[in-house]
Amino acid sequence: MPRWLAGLTLVKTVLFLCTGNYYRSRFAEELFNHRAASAQINWQAKSRALAIERGIDNIGPISSLVLWGLTTRGLSAKGANRPPEQCISLDLESADYVIALNELEHRPLMNKRFPNWESRILYWEIGDLELMQPSKALTLIDAQVGALVSALRDSQSAV
Repeated sequence: MPRWLAGLTLVKTVLFLCTGNYYRSRFAEELFNHRAASAQINWQAKSRALAIERGIDNIGPISSLVLWGLTTRGLSAKGANRPPEQCISLDLESADYVIALNELEHRPLMNKRFPNWESRILYWEIGDLELMQPSKALTLIDAQVGALVSALRDSQSAV
């Protein structure tokens, strides 16, 4: 191994998917990145949309609910100015772990747009605004992200 490569540790990626990459997946991404840094694990998150066209009425690059949820946790959004991004095959291929935020909503989208991936990802049960109050959704995402970071930290320290 070249000497310059010996000290590098590869950062692994978790990809969070939701419908518009505006609310749930963005909150998960931001929260995960804060928690991963605090836990000192070699993981980072990114997030993408499965049907970005459904978010045409969204105002701004990120939901104000994400900013509120982070602020109430003493955090800020590092990617607050990044607009939502559509998932492409390369996003899935380059991720080490892929999570869609709601199985009932996202499995059909995965089946239609990325059929080879539908059964290869983990699905959470976090409903969108019309199905779940934001405070409950953000609390559930917080708990899921916390459990994921803990599991990744434990598996990293076991190596």
